Amino acid sequence: MWHKDMTLEKATLPVPQFDQITLDQLKQQIEQAIADGQAFLNDLQTVPDSIQQQLQMLEQIDTLENSMSEAWGILSHLNAVMNNAETRELYQALLPGLSEYYTQLGQHVPLYQTYQHVYDASLFDTLPPAQQSAIKLALRDFKLSGVALEGAAKKRYAEISARLSQLSSDFSNHVLDSTQAFSLPLSEDQLKGLPQSSIELLKQYGQQRELDQPVATLDIPSYLAVMTYADNRELREQLYRAYTTRASDQAADLQFDNTPVMVEILSLRQEMAKLLGFDNYAEYSLASKMAPDVETVHQFLVDLAEHAKAPAEQEIAELKNSAQADGVEQLQPWDVSYYSEKLKIQKFNLSQEDLKPYFPAPKVIQGLFSVVNRLYGVQVIEREAPVWHPDARYYELEDQGTVIGGFYFDLYARNGKRGGAWMSGFRSRMQTENGMQKPVCYMVGNFTPAVGDQPAQLTHDEVVTLFHEFGHGLHHMLTEVDNISVAGTHGVAWDAVELPSQFMEFWTWDTESLQLISQHIQTSESLPENLLKALLDARFFQSGMQTLRQIEFALFDLTIHRKTPALQADQIQQTLNEIRQKYAVAPSAEYNRFQHSFSHIFAGGYAAGYYSYKWAEVLASDAFDRFEQEGVFNTVTGKQFRTFILAVGGKDSALDAFINFRGREPKIDALLRHQGWTNTSKNA
Repeated sequence: MWHKDMTLEKATLPVPQFDQITLDQLKQQIEQAIADGQAFLNDLQTVPDSIQQQLQMLEQIDTLENSMSEAWGILSHLNAVMNNAETRELYQALLPGLSEYYTQLGQHVPLYQTYQHVYDASLFDTLPPAQQSAIKLALRDFKLSGVALEGAAKKRYAEISARLSQLSSDFSNHVLDSTQAFSLPLSEDQLKGLPQSSIELLKQYGQQRELDQPVATLDIPSYLAVMTYADNRELREQLYRAYTTRASDQAADLQFDNTPVMVEILSLRQEMAKLLGFDNYAEYSLASKMAPDVETVHQFLVDLAEHAKAPAEQEIAELKNSAQADGVEQLQPWDVSYYSEKLKIQKFNLSQEDLKPYFPAPKVIQGLFSVVNRLYGVQVIEREAPVWHPDARYYELEDQGTVIGGFYFDLYARNGKRGGAWMSGFRSRMQTENGMQKPVCYMVGNFTPAVGDQPAQLTHDEVVTLFHEFGHGLHHMLTEVDNISVAGTHGVAWDAVELPSQFMEFWTWDTESLQLISQHIQTSESLPENLLKALLDARFFQSGMQTLRQIEFALFDLTIHRKTPALQADQIQQTLNEIRQKYAVAPSAEYNRFQHSFSHIFAGGYAAGYYSYKWAEVLASDAFDRFEQEGVFNTVTGKQFRTFILAVGGKDSALDAFINFRGREPKIDALLRHQGWTNTSKNA
């Protein structure tokens, strides 16, 4: 690790004492927070008389929510990044009580009426804009939580909510357990084609399992290394099968099969939507999003697929020719990454492996902080704070010498850690009786870990992911809203929440920015001209295929959530097969059970909302188009993006925020150009 000789100042913000926290303490804090919340609801039997008392009630709810999200947030985080039997057991044990409390909260008639009274009062228009937005959003959420339900319907809604919480947790656990259950010791012969850095990583995995030989796992750094470089086609197929059948009825170990979990989740979601007066769950999901209705989203995805189809067909034809030249008559799914890499080297003289030594994690992180400093005028300073694992680091964000937020990085793949990458808020900005509470968040990745005594070397794809998650983190930390329910990412329409994250990705393709984030691990030189040119030339490589893959996922998600009655297992598979048949160009194996590990929609917040990535990409591309015109590091433009997008949280609607920054409604033109599908290129 690169911090051994550094002496850091202590954190200036109050942060969790991860070196001292016990599960017993967390249990007490969460149970106390739930008890305090329920006591408050029990005491509130009628709407308070005066408007001042009503406003005080709303403040109290915010204070209770603040305590709850902090206590639960720590346990939830540890369950995701340091998953073990004890943590999981406590998480599962507390989940029903938490679900019951939030159901009670969302259906509490006197509290709903209190919000309604404030909204109807003549004084409402004099309240701060953030408070007005918070109240409007709360009223919407009360309706979506079944506040108008009575009797048996109300009881059934509560049962469904509790069960869905449990099922989502089960789904996630099954994916993690199924991923970790697989490990494959490799012979020397099976390593042919793999670069030395990947071999060293697999040897490290072997050592961790007390074996004298390299081991392939289903962790992303290991899986991608084998799928991209291993000459042994049987090995690639073996790993592909293991990865795409995780937690499914096709897996070697059926104890983690998510089939019944998915079926029950879809059934309960449809039942919940019907209870609330929607035709299907997709309609319910879109009631709180930026997109106007399900049909608009469906048409948006279909139209985008039309744009991607021709480039994608050309790309897959190229790939098949490449494989045939190598003696592979029929391209199989486990050949796609392998021959894509060969084709990329052939066309652009570019390999991810050639790039990795230029992206050592410390330099990339330092460069990321420089980019953010130039755009928004904020400094990032590493501070000393207790962490949950030696890989984790803590930093604080300063604006003109004042600390405005804090964040943790936990970037590398390891055992006991949920796959993927994400940002989660630990503490939100909020005006409290003790003064202004500053926002703090976690940013988590599963990047290739350090091997031996050298720092981790990232692929360019991992660099893109790091910038993406940091965009979410900035959204959380640069908020200037003091009301917890609309601060940071809170209250932001889900299909716009990916705007700041996808926007940050553009700086990983900018020439000037790439000089800031690259430095050869041994020679210290920046990315040389030939590699820089190759990287930028290869930017649109297979963008059609990648887009169709995202659209396949989004259409599958939207379709299964708008079908009534809810689908059974074979119908879920049939739906995916039909969408693939219509839109996919890349091959897929008959046994592929991608949906069984589609955690975004079955264990995350993206149900009937996976389209959000593409929807927000239109916004992000259009926003970046303004920077291309005015200067990629233009500080005035950067300040305006911070002011109109990052600072406002959910105070302004997503569309209003975008119009305030761009001066007009969003257009799709920039996205098509940034995918390489139109010729109106600009120098980024």
